[in-house]
Amino acid sequence: EGVKYGMVAFAPNSGCVSLNDLPGARQLVQHLDSICDIVIVSFHGGAEGAQYQNVPRKIELFHGENRGDVYRFSHELIDVGADIIFGHGPHVTRAVEVYKERFIAYSMGNFCTYRGISVSGVNGLAPIIKLSTDQKGKFFKGKIIPTYQSYATGVRIDPQNQVIKKIQEKKKKDFPESQIQIAENGLIT
Repeated sequence: EGVKYGMVAFAPNSGCVSLNDLPGARQLVQHLDSICDIVIVSFHGGAEGAQYQNVPRKIELFHGENRGDVYRFSHELIDVGADIIFGHGPHVTRAVEVYKERFIAYSMGNFCTYRGISVSGVNGLAPIIKLSTDQKGKFFKGKIIPTYQSYATGVRIDPQNQVIKKIQEKKKKDFPESQIQIAENGLIT
């Protein structure tokens, strides 16, 4: 419908576009913003595991690896043209926020995970997030579709809305200044 999308993904691992090279990341996003209407950023960052469900607003280390400051990373990339940011890496769901009318999900948890990574408890909860924006990426609304998974059943829609409750809780704790509202049914306004 006449909207041009650009996407770039970052990680702290070798062989990837570096999450920890902020000048380089800014340059890539600025370039995409100059040729696209909506720029979507994906990142793999933040410490891993159930004890890392919060966004600390500082550099996170995990097993000696610099996993980035995902808060600063996300804000700086929106400042130079990113419109939507989808984070993952901690293997648990983290808070969401809207910064400068642009949407950020700091970690979308585990989805369709096969052996080797725990999917028990909070590690098995993950959102599917559907966003509505204008043609330049300005956030209008979103919808969290709650899922859970187990090795026995795979991914399923969660009628208990556990991940919605988790995101509401984390948003209140990590981003109390945020003006977004998350309803019990997952509607983000």
